[in-house]
Amino acid sequence: MSVFSGMSRPMKAAGVALIGVAIIAAVIGGITALGGGDGSNEAGPSGTSTQPGTSGGTSAPPSTSSSPAPPSTSASPSSPVPPSPGSPTAGQPTSSAPGGPGRPGGDQQASSKWVTVRVFNNSTVKGLADRAAEDFRAGGWNVNEVSNYSQGIIPTTTAFYRPGTDEEAAAKQLAQEFGIKAEPRFEGIQSASPGVIVIVTKEYQAGQKGS
Repeated sequence: MSVFSGMSRPMKAAGVALIGVAIIAAVIGGITALGGGDGSNEAGPSGTSTQPGTSGGTSAPPSTSSSPAPPSTSASPSSPVPPSPGSPTAGQPTSSAPGGPGRPGGDQQASSKWVTVRVFNNSTVKGLADRAAEDFRAGGWNVNEVSNYSQGIIPTTTAFYRPGTDEEAAAKQLAQEFGIKAEPRFEGIQSASPGVIVIVTKEYQAGQKGS
């Protein structure tokens, strides 16, 4: 039985036409498939020619700027911090307290005791200068000579000093501690060796201390 049995004539004509179109399309498809192998392999996925290292489109021109970027200032070494005012600088000696060399640290009173003290007896009491020297040493004073003074009579036990020197502060401090007088050197001892000269007289009592 034919596939067109029972159909009207116009419908049969339309079916024949559709079959013909299908056959023609199949023939054209086969020809196209056979001829597809003859195309160029240089075309990319989009059908355009590509070069190695490109994305297929027009590449942007290289940058013409050749000036190097300025160096960063953040890499420069930081400036050294100046020492604080009053702080000792490395390699430089620190200043010592006012006074002479070899003087121990501490307040002004304690530091005056480095000054040399020499004790002389101006009385008939034997060993009086020795006892006075022991008292002074016990108080921390630097007594380095004990002897007699027979060039005149001193009215009272006195610590003599050269004005304007460290001897002045030392003599006044010594006089205050032991209840004696402190005066500038008189003419007879002006040229004596440096240091406080204490001339003790008979009223000096061993172990005495000033108020």
